[in-house]
Amino acid sequence: MNTKYHWSLGPSIIALSLTLALGGCVDDGDTGPAGPAGMDGADGSDGSDGAPGLPQGVFLIANNGDSNRGTLTRADQNAAMLSQFTSGNNEGVMLDSTGNLFQAGDSSTGSLRTVCRMTSRSGGMYMPSYDKDITGANTGLTNPKGIHLAEHSGMVFVADFNGMRISIFGSQAAGDVTPVAEIPLSAKPWDVTLDEVNDRMYVALTDGTVAVYDNVMGSGFAPTVMRSIVPADADGNQLSVNLHGIVYDAGSDRLVVSDVGDAAVADDGQLFVINNAAMADGNTLPARQVGGPMSMLGNPVDIILTGTTLRVAEKSNDAILVFTNIFDGPDGDMAPTLATTTSKPESLAQVMPAMDLMDASDNALTATTINGIVVSSNPSAAGPTTGQISRYSAVLSSTLGSFDAGMSIESVTIDALGDGAVTFDDIDSAMGGVLIINRLASMRDDDSYTMSQDHMIMGANTGLVTPKGVDVSSAHGLVFVAEFNPDTPAVQVFSSCATGDVAPLLSLVAGNDARPWDVDYDAATDRAFVALTNGTVAVFDEVTRKLMSGMTTITGEDRLITPAIGGAPITAPTNIHGIDYDPQSDSLVISDVGSAASATDGKLYVIPAAGMANGLAEMSVMIAGPNSMLGNPVDLMLSNGHVYVAEKSNNVIMRFDNILNSASGDIAADYSMSYTAPESVVVVPVD
Repeated sequence: MNTKYHWSLGPSIIALSLTLALGGCVDDGDTGPAGPAGMDGADGSDGSDGAPGLPQGVFLIANNGDSNRGTLTRADQNAAMLSQFTSGNNEGVMLDSTGNLFQAGDSSTGSLRTVCRMTSRSGGMYMPSYDKDITGANTGLTNPKGIHLAEHSGMVFVADFNGMRISIFGSQAAGDVTPVAEIPLSAKPWDVTLDEVNDRMYVALTDGTVAVYDNVMGSGFAPTVMRSIVPADADGNQLSVNLHGIVYDAGSDRLVVSDVGDAAVADDGQLFVINNAAMADGNTLPARQVGGPMSMLGNPVDIILTGTTLRVAEKSNDAILVFTNIFDGPDGDMAPTLATTTSKPESLAQVMPAMDLMDASDNALTATTINGIVVSSNPSAAGPTTGQISRYSAVLSSTLGSFDAGMSIESVTIDALGDGAVTFDDIDSAMGGVLIINRLASMRDDDSYTMSQDHMIMGANTGLVTPKGVDVSSAHGLVFVAEFNPDTPAVQVFSSCATGDVAPLLSLVAGNDARPWDVDYDAATDRAFVALTNGTVAVFDEVTRKLMSGMTTITGEDRLITPAIGGAPITAPTNIHGIDYDPQSDSLVISDVGSAASATDGKLYVIPAAGMANGLAEMSVMIAGPNSMLGNPVDLMLSNGHVYVAEKSNNVIMRFDNILNSASGDIAADYSMSYTAPESVVVVPVD
């Protein structure tokens, strides 16, 4: 104890002694003259270089090392990590304009996965309830590497390395399905890109050549004309060894390809720029050739182009390399503008700004050019139009195309990419479901449902027995289905990428066991308006917010709207079917079939200030009577201020113009056309 006490006092005693000693050193005289200035100190060491001023952006890096295989890194323009996602696949990546991720994989069975709205999901992982996978013996996929999404047609081109072919699938295909087509190749491919406007495909082959095919889709994926681009010097000697990455710049008609050389060597990689790619054939002198120790190119397995800036996934040297102004500059050993260390990058994709994902049902008043309307037919007895989905002009004067769903169907709607969601019920299995059809609105004329392009949601877990109306939220990648069965009526909400026997992500259950016929989800207000066959409308608020918070069932609506006239509810029978909410005017347009057995008692209502309406809601427009031909108006949709109506009992499609400002009464439609048992109608926006 004494020792401890002694040590604790020591510093205090020393401090006191110093204070007394210093206190005694006081000069009462004047300060002396300043001494001479000292010499300058030595220069400090150089600071580290700052990062180059690259334009801001977000990119995805597919990782394929022993410690990170199956993960994706979200990174900024300098390849600094922002977050990670576990996709389970390890090869080529692509993003569509809605943020869906497509990724190939060959770490086990060959696979092509779709991760729904991946760019809006922070962290997380591939989930079968949200996402889908093409895999299995029927796919023929062995070692899928690079991929390309032709977004207009909705076709995914897959470079199958050991398969020595390009396999093509529809973007909505899922499961163990056969491809739409396979294009055999003369050598093993690593990557593929497409000039969709000119229908031309470029394939990077591992023999050092680029295979070029013209008229790919126009020939039904059986092109007969093939050219070969061979990077060569002025003497005709081939310069390339083992091509991997490939990008095409349509604006300048230039290709950039990467060459890994010997995959076991970490310093023999190259980049080639090929001018006039559309017409190039045979030995072609590159407009630019980059390679050498300073370039850090060893195994440049993938490349992407942003303007004139090329990003390289350099696998053997564990780096993302950035070369600015790739089309200009001298040949030779050029250092990259930026090199960022990252472990075993395999593929790259740029996250583009989100496109306008307003769905047709959410854009009722703004003047918009449309590609017509789509109508489904659902006769009570099977006939020539059973399963038919037809497209007509905006003024109902001409047929533009048709599609065969191959089964009895209910309602149809279209998302922002032109993909269709179609409800059906199957009498044999006593179950219903949803067909998700690739590019129904734009590319499927005179076509039919096929698993090579499309997929289905169906099974006991879905809760779908007798589904009726359907709506989509392209912004969220969701499908809303009005399930009508008397035991478990609800609006069931699914991911648009989900497939097979999956449980809904969310169920909206109206009070008093009310049964829904149709639903309109409005993304701007995050509100679902549900047409109930008891003559009311249920309103559910904050739908996706509650879904994201973890809720799986919302029991009871936030508000219940009862259409009224003169302060009193509509006299029975009343049976709401079609529904469309317009957020611009805050108006609700609904159809009432009255008695389903009557072909003359149908009505159209317009309810203003509908967003927060509750209880009795006075209508501003009511149309009914013999001239209106409204009997069983089972569905409707607004566009350009007009309302299109599917009138089933009278076999007619009608358009009532300027509906929000229309007079009430027995008013005839402005346009109409005959159509057998129309069940639904949806506007097709211009893509």
